[in-house]
Parts: sequence; structure tokens; C-alpha cells
Amino acid sequence: MNPTNNQPKVTLTPTAEYRETYANSVQVRVSVWDFLLVFGTAHQESAEQVTIHNTSGVFLSPQQAKALWNVLGQNLAQYEQTFGTLALEPQAFPQGPVH
Repeated sequence: MNPTNNQPKVTLTPTAEYRETYANSVQVRVSVWDFLLVFGTAHQESAEQVTIHNTSGVFLSPQQAKALWNVLGQNLAQYEQTFGTLALEPQAFPQGPVH
């Protein structure tokens, strides 16, 4: 018997509830059973005040969280190879905060 590495065909079908949204904030909460990613949008009201509006939360098993970490790492490496290194430090804007 000769084993093969045939992968199953995967079909992606969005449900009626499927939504795409923008997030510039993500909070990670961890328990022994799962990871919770809480996505939202951050708005800087003033130099001293940032407000975050949480829009959705996604629970992941630890195994799925690790798979997400791997795929994000691979895609970020490809992005930086194509477009240059991403800096995490905030950039100063002479006109004030960007909303």
C-alpha cells in the first residue's frame, strides 16, 4: 500500500451573519481552555485620552491560536520582504493625532 498526501478539497462559504470589519486594536485574553481575541477601533480624543470601541470577540482553541500565530508570522515576513520592515513605534504627525 502506497500512502498519498491527498488533501481534501476545502470550500469556503460565508454564512448570512458573516461580516468584515476594520480593527486597529486587539486585546488577547487567555484561559487554560481558550484564547479570546477582542477586536475594536481605537480613537485618540486628546493627547491624554484614547477610547477603544470593541466590535467583536473571537474564541480560539490553543491549537488554532498557534496555527494563527504561524500563518500571521509567515504572511508578515512576506509582507516585509515585499514592502519593507514595519515599525511598531508611533509616528509623530506635526498636525496632531490622526483619527
